[in-house]
Amino acid sequence: MSHGANITTGVQRDRSRAGSDFAVLSRRVQEAGLLRRRPVRGAVLLIVTAVLLASGWAAFLAVGDSWWQLLVALLLAFAFTQCGFRGHEAGHRQTFRGKRLNNVVGLVFGNLFIGLGFGWWMNKHSRHHAHPNQVGRDPDIETGALVFDGADAPDRTGAMAFLTRHQAGLFFPLLLLEGWNLHVASVRSLRSRRTGAPAPVAVEALLLLVHAAAYVSVVAVVLSPVKAVVFVLVQQGLFGLYLGSSFAPNHKGMETLGRDERLDFLRSQVLTSRNVRGGRVTDFMLGGLNYQIEHHLFPSMPTSALPRAQTFVRAHCSALDLPYAETGLIDSYRQALRHLRAVGSPLRTGT
Repeated sequence: MSHGANITTGVQRDRSRAGSDFAVLSRRVQEAGLLRRRPVRGAVLLIVTAVLLASGWAAFLAVGDSWWQLLVALLLAFAFTQCGFRGHEAGHRQTFRGKRLNNVVGLVFGNLFIGLGFGWWMNKHSRHHAHPNQVGRDPDIETGALVFDGADAPDRTGAMAFLTRHQAGLFFPLLLLEGWNLHVASVRSLRSRRTGAPAPVAVEALLLLVHAAAYVSVVAVVLSPVKAVVFVLVQQGLFGLYLGSSFAPNHKGMETLGRDERLDFLRSQVLTSRNVRGGRVTDFMLGGLNYQIEHHLFPSMPTSALPRAQTFVRAHCSALDLPYAETGLIDSYRQALRHLRAVGSPLRTGT
């Protein structure tokens, strides 16, 4: 096990009792009514987010062929990310009880509104929740542009080795490309339909095509060619930066489990996750992802219930002598970058 935080003796608990540890917590949370859906509140949030997106495009049309559109790009990047949060909630069935209605929300707010394949994301995100920060099982720490597993770093050569050596410093600049990466991955995933997909491939493809056609057409009609290119680069870049920065604090730099390591559910979720302290503004800006520990323990819990659940979870972890990671937003980034720097260290020192 790679250590992003020290594990106390409380983690080395009798396996015969480990399962009951979560059962006790789960029962308390259920008795408090925290797993109950709040469809009215969820519907209002969906409407507010849709209005925010519509307002961004209305502002785009009103401003016209002007460099002031770069401010509109900022607004639309914010709106796109908020739509992503709504898709995330729908994927976990936090909004409505029925699977079909949640899938419709995910397809609309993902495929249609922002061009992000809901089916592809659900498959990838489900695997992440099942095996957070586990080498070979969690797709979020697979080696790609960045390396999160130190064992893979020495094998990098050429340009990829340069990237790994400097990946801590390049992390946020690379997030400017994350929006494009998500679009490409969404299209590539259409080659095959996985079991449990929220819709047929043709439906997902059509929604992605409608989004792309509408986006490109509106931008091309309103803006001159140079302004259009700059607008798209800025809007998509900021979208990727905001979305990536919202997910980055959650697991990067936390415990990493080896390919064959096994922990009980409670410990595998708590030890690999990190919460970010903050008030209502932080909750809104991060889409509730700052309560990552509670979210991983109870994925279907409505975002609005996570702050209350934290009281139960933190007390339960304390009673079990189980480390509960919580820090400020800036420090969460610092820890993530420290991990990336450590992974790339062998390539910098030649060891």
